[in-house]
Amino acid sequence: MHRRIVSLWFPRLASDRILRINPVEVPFAVIHHEKNMERLYCLNSQAVQQGLVQGMGLSDARALCPDLRTGPANLHADHHFLSALLRWANRYCPWVGFDSNDSLLLDVTGSTHLLGGEEEMLEDIHQRLTHSRLHVRSGLAGTRGAAWAISRYSKGIVPQGKLKIALSPLPVAALRLDDATCTALQRLGLRTIGELMAMPRATISRRFSLDVVRRMDQALGDQSEQIEPKAPKISYAARITFPDPIGLYGDVIAGLERLLNRICNKLKRQESGARALRLTCQRVDQAAVQAELRLARPMREAECILPLFERSVRELDAGYGIDQLRLEAFDVEPLPLVQVDANTAHQDSGDALDDLITRLGSRIGLDNIIRFLPAESHVPERAFVEASAAYTSPESKWPRNQGSQRPLRLFSPEPINATSKIPPRKFCWRRMHFSLVKATGPERIAPEWWLDDPSWRSGVRDYWHIETKQGRRLWMFYTPRHPAWFVQGEFA
Repeated sequence: MHRRIVSLWFPRLASDRILRINPVEVPFAVIHHEKNMERLYCLNSQAVQQGLVQGMGLSDARALCPDLRTGPANLHADHHFLSALLRWANRYCPWVGFDSNDSLLLDVTGSTHLLGGEEEMLEDIHQRLTHSRLHVRSGLAGTRGAAWAISRYSKGIVPQGKLKIALSPLPVAALRLDDATCTALQRLGLRTIGELMAMPRATISRRFSLDVVRRMDQALGDQSEQIEPKAPKISYAARITFPDPIGLYGDVIAGLERLLNRICNKLKRQESGARALRLTCQRVDQAAVQAELRLARPMREAECILPLFERSVRELDAGYGIDQLRLEAFDVEPLPLVQVDANTAHQDSGDALDDLITRLGSRIGLDNIIRFLPAESHVPERAFVEASAAYTSPESKWPRNQGSQRPLRLFSPEPINATSKIPPRKFCWRRMHFSLVKATGPERIAPEWWLDDPSWRSGVRDYWHIETKQGRRLWMFYTPRHPAWFVQGEFA
């Protein structure tokens, strides 16, 4: 089976992308900033008819065409649009890749018969792209270099074994050579590929770089050149359009359920789970309202996700009616299948906690729910860290401090009026008077000498567990270097 390559060149990709949304029938150009000057980057057909060319300065262009309309260049948006065209081109063959910033390559070997032949395939491609208001030029040949040359300097299909005949009348620039090399070849009278092929190879390689010979061999098929296909990104999105507008809560939920089932089935096939979903409701007045749901764990069960959307859907403003629903899982994580074992009950309890975090997060924000995790430090205030509850797992094994207890509440040290080495019998804290009943301790904790913490510059601390007559159980410490007592925590 002979190899067949299609090159699709979009010479007006940047302007076509903008004019598809806001069509105009006047000269239009996309401009970009280059060397302290605004220059024309891409033009529509009306601008070309006025004599404007790519690279011209904007001031000169306006002098020739006062009615010229312009728009800023956006290379990121152009690449995103070309990526969408790459995904679309997978309908013709599975081997599609980028050729440059404005062209695609399709390896249609063995797939042209599915559309009736090579001519029928190119005709179908042009009809669909023209219907989408895109300008495209195509070339089909047995090599990548020949297809590139035909799409830019000729048109049509090169039959198998006719590469030399098809490439001979084309200019040397069709070999994908740089401008300096093309200029040097033209000065020697070598203007076409046929004239270049008539020269001895030794003379070409001696007077020019080996790149000229390499490009000529690639175009003629004497040297292989591969296409690097881009794997299509899996999209977890679905939409539904209604013949009549809807606005009731039950109707929106019914449509959402159908979309969820489709997305969850795809997630199960890919062994993935959704962490964030977005519901977009397109209203009849062309406005769109959205409802986002962020989950505390990856999920792919539609019956579990649907109730979590209840509050967000009730708050949507349907306006005069909704005629389209679109659901997208825009944050997806791997969720491999696991074998059910004796720990299923523990796993179910963890899932229930994550569902509770999700419900609370839909009201106050998922990032506002935190949990404490143990940290490697013997200093009480550094023995834990705050982490997002939605993106961390609870830690059941906290380090033990040799039988010593830590208070449930821990706060910044607050001084009291006492200087004795033993716990005071009576003291005042937070404008409240306390009497000592029982004191357990001391537990001496030294500062971390490798860290400069201003709150620990007083040296070691002797911690005591204090029980008061008033019922409060406090955690107090004494600093021997600078005699003083402080309250740092309170037990339950």
